[in-house]
Amino acid sequence: MEKTAHKQEEMLKLVSAELKINSKQVKSVISLLEDGNTVPFIARYRKEQTGALDEVQIRDIMERWQYIQNLEQRKEEVLRTIEEQGKLTPELAAQIGKAVKLQEVEDLYRPYKQKRRTKATQAKEKGLEPFAEWMLAFTKEPVEEKAAAFISEEKGVNTAEEAIAGARDIIAEMVSDDPESRKWIRRETFKSGKIETSVKDADNDEKKVYEMYYEYEEPISKIVPHRILAVNRGEKEDILRTAIRPNIDMMQSYLKKKWIKNLSSPSAVPVSEAIEDGYKRLIQPSIEREIRNELTEKAEEQAIHIFSENLRNLLLQPPLKGKVVLGVDPAYRTGCKLAVVDETGKVMDIGVIYPHPPVSKTKDAKEKVKQIIKTFKVEMVAIGNGTASRETEQFIADILKELSGDIYYIIVNEAGASVYSASDLAREEFPDFQVEERSAVSIARRLQDPLAELVKIDPKSVGVGQYQHDVSQKRLSESLTFVVETAVNQVGVNVNTASSSLLQYVAGLSKTVANNIVKKREEEGKFLSRVQLKKIPRLGAKTYEQAIGFLRIAGGKEPLDRTSIHPESYQDAVKLLSRLGFKTTDIGSEELKAALAGIDIKQTAEELETGELTLKDIIDALRSPARDPRDDLAKPILKTDVLKLEDLKPGMELQGTVRNVVDFGAFVDIGVKQDGLVHISKLRKQFVKHPLDVVSVGDVVTVWVDSIDSQKGRVALTMLSDQ
Repeated sequence: MEKTAHKQEEMLKLVSAELKINSKQVKSVISLLEDGNTVPFIARYRKEQTGALDEVQIRDIMERWQYIQNLEQRKEEVLRTIEEQGKLTPELAAQIGKAVKLQEVEDLYRPYKQKRRTKATQAKEKGLEPFAEWMLAFTKEPVEEKAAAFISEEKGVNTAEEAIAGARDIIAEMVSDDPESRKWIRRETFKSGKIETSVKDADNDEKKVYEMYYEYEEPISKIVPHRILAVNRGEKEDILRTAIRPNIDMMQSYLKKKWIKNLSSPSAVPVSEAIEDGYKRLIQPSIEREIRNELTEKAEEQAIHIFSENLRNLLLQPPLKGKVVLGVDPAYRTGCKLAVVDETGKVMDIGVIYPHPPVSKTKDAKEKVKQIIKTFKVEMVAIGNGTASRETEQFIADILKELSGDIYYIIVNEAGASVYSASDLAREEFPDFQVEERSAVSIARRLQDPLAELVKIDPKSVGVGQYQHDVSQKRLSESLTFVVETAVNQVGVNVNTASSSLLQYVAGLSKTVANNIVKKREEEGKFLSRVQLKKIPRLGAKTYEQAIGFLRIAGGKEPLDRTSIHPESYQDAVKLLSRLGFKTTDIGSEELKAALAGIDIKQTAEELETGELTLKDIIDALRSPARDPRDDLAKPILKTDVLKLEDLKPGMELQGTVRNVVDFGAFVDIGVKQDGLVHISKLRKQFVKHPLDVVSVGDVVTVWVDSIDSQKGRVALTMLSDQ
């Protein structure tokens, strides 16, 4: 038991050192996770125990802990297997015990691994292992003379040459299995090796997407993640050949220096040949696979990280609350589908117009849109950015010029809207609508509350990724789901208006429980208190504890239910209010805000017997009960007129919205058909390691036109102001 506790302590220290997080915090997080608490709940309501670690840090601890547990398990298996062979020495056991990576453990285990029949195992079966060991002793005796002693017709060794060849095979495998040599070669190949690509079949590359890689080389240590994924894809599509080119002479001279103890010995020549064979036939191909795998793993992690960051920023776009919106799903032949939604997102009207060729009923379409805007007092028009988007934008802009009042339009990124429209979820929500009509509703609602609408779509379909189809889909899904969960729980959810899609991302709630909440709401009307949720089928005590702080009830019986304060802290909140002479009905009032401003947090926390971090959160919630973290972000750009590619001139200053961030730059919507690219070198004057350090999806930025390629419809932009 004591040994296990010591091992646990060692593992905790390892996680702590790797992540640079205090071991006490690491221990608390692991303990809370093992007790069945969710990441959002721990981050929000267990700050005292964790020292206010955020969701990402908690997840990092969870993942590293899992890795180290798997590592320990593998170490135990390896130690047991080597011991069963009777080959476990105290030195080897210590080396395995000290290993901090799975790769190190596998390297140490390699010589003891059960191998399929290799040249070396066949040579051992012929009794040539003692001869190989004799060679490695580097005596002065001639090799051929010694080899004669191992000729055996019975064992299939007919000549001295065959005996020498067999011994060489054994030595080649010994050299290949040596963990220290493999570690050195792997490190040096990484440091000084090159990755080379050449064309395998150019006919498979019709659009010449991979042309730059037809004859390409780059140091392994310098290649950037998106190039690795591009090369991998080119290889998969049978267009490219890829190889790792190490400095072979350097590797072989290292091995010879290590293994050949006496150059003047007759054994030196066959051992040297064995080393060359062992390197080329066994070590190099194996190390190449390992390096390619490691490069791919790192590149995938980077691509997933970028996608996750972009998705997080997209989900946390500021909502345009309280607006009646006309959503437009543009198209040519099939017409533009229209949907009007009220301030709460409820559909008021749907329709279709044909302003564009081939139908071209522009006049009728104009009248219809004007009528809709007047009838429903539309304040905002949301236009999807798909096919016919810019023509529809021109059409809407022309109408708005003829109308009085403050009506704006905005181009909405409709990525994934068609996926949603054709889904079972959309059919359930709007059984009588056509696919395109559902899409128009989705476009309108995306403007009102991006988060509530985007959670209905598979995160992979929202159009902010880079090489997302080339990475581990399981890892990508896990990462994106975590991002959505974090965003939903940071914002909080109105339990009386939230869809089942939104509710199932709330900490602790499953799809079944989310559906049960909606069903109960539809049957019995609005929830008036958080306590009512305890009666929901399948929503047990642990689930209630995890979820309830993120579920808000506006206008209910208990004013605290509309805040982010957890019911477990209601007593502390009420005590605090009464000490200041207020009631829960005063939450959010100017008088209460003023009174809370003068509080001594440390002293009050001691008196209330609560933690300082918890008290700070309570005070923030009492000050701004309906605070939305998205309110602090830049609002989207509202427009009344159109910009065309022909209108652009180099040096022109524009405002734009960042639509996607990739390794080599950022794509910015400046209101013309194609998003413009700000290359990484044009983001700021100082060196930029990655575009995410400067911009995020949804940022409203000032850009200048750098160059225009009218033929390809491309615009290069810059954020460097001295144009």
